[in-house]
Amino acid sequence: MNSIKRTQRHGVLVLNKPKGPTSTACIERIKRKFKQKKIGHAGTLDPMASGVLVVLLGKATKLAPYLMDGHKVYRGVIRLGIETDTYDITGKVLKESSCTGLTEEEIVKAVYEWQDLKEQEVPPYSAAKYKGKTFHSLARQGESPPKRIKKIYIDQVEVLGVNLPFIEFRIRCSKGTYVRSLAHSLGKRLNVGAVLFSLIRERAEPYGLEHSVSMEELLNSPSLFFEKVIDLSESLPHWPKLRVDEDISKKIKNGNLIRVGEIRGAYPEDEGKRYLFLDDSLSPLALMETRFIDGTLYWKILRGLWGRE
Repeated sequence: MNSIKRTQRHGVLVLNKPKGPTSTACIERIKRKFKQKKIGHAGTLDPMASGVLVVLLGKATKLAPYLMDGHKVYRGVIRLGIETDTYDITGKVLKESSCTGLTEEEIVKAVYEWQDLKEQEVPPYSAAKYKGKTFHSLARQGESPPKRIKKIYIDQVEVLGVNLPFIEFRIRCSKGTYVRSLAHSLGKRLNVGAVLFSLIRERAEPYGLEHSVSMEELLNSPSLFFEKVIDLSESLPHWPKLRVDEDISKKIKNGNLIRVGEIRGAYPEDEGKRYLFLDDSLSPLALMETRFIDGTLYWKILRGLWGRE
């Protein structure tokens, strides 16, 4: 007899995704095992990658755009001397080259040049879509996905070790950065080719591996699921909170703008400040942002979180 209750949770579960399955496959296993009808995730990890996968449950699925915005931290290994169609070690080998003659100094210099990148071409094997089809499905059908350039930002690069043909590194980068493409571009600049050999996502800000639970632990000890889910009210730890009274709650639920001055206390005077509003019982009410309208600063609803789901 299955002892797991059909109780929809509302919050965040930080999963340490294993290497092998897709992010979607991991979500499906959690959905079936813990009977979570409404579930999603913030930021996909390739099957070959492991590490932080932010799982969203119930009302927390509404937080996806705000949790995906954060920077990511990856630790990985690049293998020089190989080129594949997927830019990683799982792909079809297209070319092999010798690394003889490369010095550690020029390799390290080339890796640190990632910090100069401001844009990146979306790789042909990716989850990006064109006319309703993913790039990787088009590529597998022999079609060439259209060239698409996206803006990226890499603010920290660290070379952890060079043991040819392998390079171990850590980076902190903007959302949507394709680390496989970084490996590919490095190989091009060094004229020997390169692929991503392994990858761990250590952080998907504001969450890190220290907050995570492994799939194996969850499946072997189901009670951990209920212990590890971060409550909806704590799911945006980097957002300030503001408790409001019943009158303000009613206005928000009616879709009204709220003048910042209507709420007692010293609160933002600038536009673009985001807060998590709690109602009088400390239940999550809405995600709010300050906006100037006709010279007056208001609270505007970004996403409502009230009601039963």
